Amino acid sequence: MKIKKGGKRPMGSEKETEKTEQAEEIKEDACKKEDNQEPEKEEVKKEKSQEEILSENLKDSQDKYLRLMAEYDNFRKRSAKERLEINANATANVIGEILPVFDNFERALQTETTDESYKAGVEMIFNQFNEMLKKLNVEIIDPTGETFDPNIANAVNQIEDPELGENVVAQTFQKGCKIGDKVIRYAMVVVANP
Repeated sequence: MKIKKGGKRPMGSEKETEKTEQAEEIKEDACKKEDNQEPEKEEVKKEKSQEEILSENLKDSQDKYLRLMAEYDNFRKRSAKERLEINANATANVIGEILPVFDNFERALQTETTDESYKAGVEMIFNQFNEMLKKLNVEIIDPTGETFDPNIANAVNQIEDPELGENVVAQTFQKGCKIGDKVIRYAMVVVANP
C-alpha cells in the first residue's frame, strides 16, 4: 500500500510495520551472533590450517628423507659394483701381462734337457705359477679337440682333416685365459673342416 504524505496509514499497516521492525531486530541479533562466532571459527580454522601445514611439512620431510636414503643406498650399491669391476679389471690387466711369462715356462717344460734337477726346478716353478692363477680364479683355455667356439678362441688357420669332425679345433697355438665369464686372452687355434 502506498501512503500519501501527511495522510493516515491504514490500521493493518501498523502491525505490519511492527512485524517488519521485529524481523529486522532478529536479523541484526543473528548477524551479531554470527559475527561473534566467526572469530572462533576463524581461530579453529587457523589452528587446523597450522596443523595441516605442520602435517604437510612432516610428510614432505619424511618423503625427502626416504628419497635421500634410497639415493644413498643406490650410491652405495653402485660404488660397491664399481669397486668390484675395478678390482676385476685390475686383476685381468695384471694376468694379461703375466701370461706371456706363463707361456714361456710351459715352453721351457716341453724342451728336452739332460739335467733332470733343472727340469724339476722349472716344473716346480710352473706348478707354483699355475696354483697362483687358480687362486685368482683364472682358468686356462685349451680347446684342442673341442668344437670351435668363437667366444673363447680365434681361428688363425684352417685345415682339412678326415679324422676330425666338422669345425673341431685341431691344434692350439696359444692357450687362452679367462676369469669367470670374462675372457682375458682368446686362444689362437687351427680349425679342421670348417
